Amino acid sequence: MNPVRKRRLIVTLLILGAVAIATGLSVFALQRNMTYLYSPTEVDAGKAPTGGHPFRLGGIVKEGSVHHVPGTLTTDFVITDRFQNIPVTYTGILPDLFRVGQSTITTGTMVDGKFVATKVLAKHDATYMPPQVAQAIAKAKEENRIPKTAQGGGAP
Repeated sequence: MNPVRKRRLIVTLLILGAVAIATGLSVFALQRNMTYLYSPTEVDAGKAPTGGHPFRLGGIVKEGSVHHVPGTLTTDFVITDRFQNIPVTYTGILPDLFRVGQSTITTGTMVDGKFVATKVLAKHDATYMPPQVAQAIAKAKEENRIPKTAQGGGAP
C-alpha cells in the first residue's frame, strides 16, 4: 500500500471513529432526557422507572376521584385504564379541559405509591384520545384478556 493511500485510510478511519463517538454520546444524552409513557397497569406491574426518574402516566380520570385541597392549588385524582388505578397529586392550575372521564397525560414521578405530577395535559375535543393512551389501554386489555374456558362459558 502506498503512503498516500495509507494516509487517506487512516484519516477516513479517524473521521468514522469520531462520528461514531459523537453519535454514541448523543444517543446516551437523549436517553437520559426521555420520558416514556406508561399506563396504570404497566406502573402497577413495576415496568415504570423508580428512584425519582420522571415518566408520563396516561389514562382516564376516574369518576368521583377528583378532590381539591381547600385553600391550595393541590388536586388529588385517580388515573385509570379501567384495569388498574394510580392515585395522582398535582399542585398547580389544571387545564380548562381537565375533567372526570377524560383522557389525560401527566408527567411526574412515583413517590410512596402515589404519582406526583409536575405537568397535566388534557384531551382537546370529544373524539380525540392521545395515541399513546389508546395504545396503552389496548395493551392493558390484551394483557388482561381471560380465555373463555377460564370464565366458564366455553365448551369443554
